[in-house]
Amino acid sequence: MTLPSLDPRAAASLEKWHAMVARKDLAELEAIVHADAVFRSPMAFKPYRSAQAVTLLLRTVLTVFEAFAYHRQFVSEDGLSVVLEFSARVGDKSLKGVDLIRFDADGLIVDFEVMIRPFNGLQALGAEMGARLGHLLPGYKAGG
Repeated sequence: MTLPSLDPRAAASLEKWHAMVARKDLAELEAIVHADAVFRSPMAFKPYRSAQAVTLLLRTVLTVFEAFAYHRQFVSEDGLSVVLEFSARVGDKSLKGVDLIRFDADGLIVDFEVMIRPFNGLQALGAEMGARLGHLLPGYKAGG
């Protein structure tokens, strides 16, 4: 059985993503995000729909997470989606999560969904993101 691999354009974008995260500098993020990209937050019921929202959320969460690290990667059969398992801390709360990223045929991120556990880690993240972005994005009110 052959394991699926990412489409070469998606793989190039994912490599850029990992390099930016490692540097803790997402200045070049717009280059790999589709203009109509969607971000599905673990805190908000409705997705955020625009490259501007996606980049704002990802840049902010990178400053909130401490000791962030990716651990495992899973690729979809079509080679256009990846699941990245991660761990991080927010204050004194540890959390684990997954990033579910879907790319288009050009290798641009079109959908970025985040799932996080345990609940107290998610609450800590929501409170911190709300404090930083609640005035800009609905659904990120301080305290969740």
